[in-house]
Amino acid sequence: MRYLRVSPQKARLVLDLIKGRRVEEARNTLAFTKKRVAAHVGKLLQSALDNANFLSAEKNLDVEIDNLYVKSAIANDGPRMKRIRPAPQGRAYRYQRRISHIELILAERGKSGDAGPRHAGDARTVAAAPAKGKRRAPAAKAAGKKKKAVAK
Repeated sequence: MRYLRVSPQKARLVLDLIKGRRVEEARNTLAFTKKRVAAHVGKLLQSALDNANFLSAEKNLDVEIDNLYVKSAIANDGPRMKRIRPAPQGRAYRYQRRISHIELILAERGKSGDAGPRHAGDARTVAAAPAKGKRRAPAAKAAGKKKKAVAK
């Protein structure tokens, strides 16, 4: 869904509710969510489900509709509309109306009901180690004894 007149931050609140859920469970969640964007996301989910049904029926691909789940749900920034609001003493305040592009990906779970392997890069953390061949900056030297002023 492109050019939806809602901020991506608000759309992500709803999309986080349905990530990783089965399609039927996601539809029920969206039906009872009190956010305005939930209706739009519900239409998008229904469209994705219809696309999967089309692939199953017309293109003869083996897609089990009952095993579908929401694999990915992303809300990206779209173009911003610049607007001006009147301000005191003849000035004008500028503000931006945000637009979002929503991407929804459905996938089929395995026959055992699990989602399969997750992305390995998400769970891994890489420790920061200095690169080989590069020298580290020297540490600050400790302050030595102060020299006494000698009066002559």
